[in-house]
Amino acid sequence: MKLYFPLAFLLLSILTSCGGKQEKTQPTVEDISESVYASGVVKSVDQYQVFPTVSGTIQKIFVTEGDTVAKGDPLLKLDNETARLSTENARIAAEAARVGANQEKLNELLQTIELARQRKHNDSLLLVRQRNLWASNIGTRVELEQRELSYENSVTAYNSAKLRYNDLKKQLNVAARQAQKNLEISSAVADDYTVKSETACKVYSVLKEEGELVSPQTPVAIVGDATDFIVELQVDEYDIVRVKPGQRVFLNMDSYKGQVFEAEVYKINPAMNARTRSFTVEARFTKSPPELFPNLTTEANIVIQTKKNALTIPREYLLDENYVLTDDDEKVKVKTGLKDYQKVEIVEGLGKDAVIVKPAQ
Repeated sequence: MKLYFPLAFLLLSILTSCGGKQEKTQPTVEDISESVYASGVVKSVDQYQVFPTVSGTIQKIFVTEGDTVAKGDPLLKLDNETARLSTENARIAAEAARVGANQEKLNELLQTIELARQRKHNDSLLLVRQRNLWASNIGTRVELEQRELSYENSVTAYNSAKLRYNDLKKQLNVAARQAQKNLEISSAVADDYTVKSETACKVYSVLKEEGELVSPQTPVAIVGDATDFIVELQVDEYDIVRVKPGQRVFLNMDSYKGQVFEAEVYKINPAMNARTRSFTVEARFTKSPPELFPNLTTEANIVIQTKKNALTIPREYLLDENYVLTDDDEKVKVKTGLKDYQKVEIVEGLGKDAVIVKPAQ
């Protein structure tokens, strides 16, 4: 054992000496910015999922990924035989209910009116003649009364014929309008089976294939603006009160490694996501990549405040958040200000010529 003791003692001395060597630094005067971390995705402006308003089987898809469409352009067509037959029935009913299609009924009543008018005119002449005879003491009182009754009956028949004609014409007009409305409703329902674009946009994804059955709860495509993109960020509930519109955002994306892009906060959605305990913050690019695609992932720093010519030290030199160690092993209390992920501002307690030691981990 005596042979190995000096060697062991020497190794222990070397390790102790190496372990006692500590890193040192001095404060630096530089600009510092405090920021909030957020993760998110790139989205096209007005990006949305397209849902059909009716159920059916996809008969034809008119677009493919990457196509640019105008507002009102068809995206796909659904097939529904029942809707087609309903529209055809409504068209037949509308044709049958047209006033022109029922002109014969109206002509028949017009003839009845004409006959009643002629009879009324004839009875009127007979009544006048009978009154003249009665004035000349010719004829009887009963004959005069019969002529008066006949004339009144013919007047009633004439008025009744006109009333029946007007009523029939009114009924036919109402029936025609109702049938036309039913046709418009059926046509509108049938038009729902063609899914159209609500805006001028780019088709980013077609989610279904021809022959698939879809419903109003099934998205069939994703569309959005072809050139304008935003960043949708998720900010933790503990940081959201410090985020304001107009703040700068610095972005990193896996698609452009090593590059930093800039954006500006323009909208903060006030409702918190209860599942993730985060808020959605939207930002517009001020310095964007040459090419963007929806749903690209990004990591961001939202700059809360910036200070120029601040006295800073590396964050790893801070001990217990409020102390630093000087090179003579003195524990000095400091007051800190802004912090980023690497540096911390020293407001009080330390001069720029001080030498501090990195605390042992």
